[in-house]
Amino acid sequence: MDPWLIWLITAAVLAVAEIFTLTAALGMLSAAALVTAGGAALGLSPPFQFLVFAVVATVTVLFVRPLAVRHVLQPQVARFGIDALVGKAAYVVSEVSGLGGRVRIDGEEWTARSYDETLVIPPGKTVDVIEISGTTAFVYPRD
Repeated sequence: MDPWLIWLITAAVLAVAEIFTLTAALGMLSAAALVTAGGAALGLSPPFQFLVFAVVATVTVLFVRPLAVRHVLQPQVARFGIDALVGKAAYVVSEVSGLGGRVRIDGEEWTARSYDETLVIPPGKTVDVIEISGTTAFVYPRD
């Protein structure tokens, strides 16, 4: 069997193993094996093939992997849908209590309830959206 084919199979096996581990390390080794397969196809001798593999694997694991892991572990920057409304200010349209009421959030009217069930918030007040459950916003007055 040709050496380039062995490196190519090794790259494929490491890539499949990476799918199951999600550590990015095996993916970097797979990339190194893929580069080495190219070198073997160009006719590099086996000692140089192992040297190419070792150098590329070292560079990718030490420099590329930390960047990839940092990118994956970043918190989600943008919030969408109802999650984006939590923390926003709302305007009380009709009295809000623990039983119900109406608020305007970003130009849209929502049914609302007071986050603290004992509070009654009069119309015209500004409140903060604490939580949204279904179509109901739970709000708390700003002071």
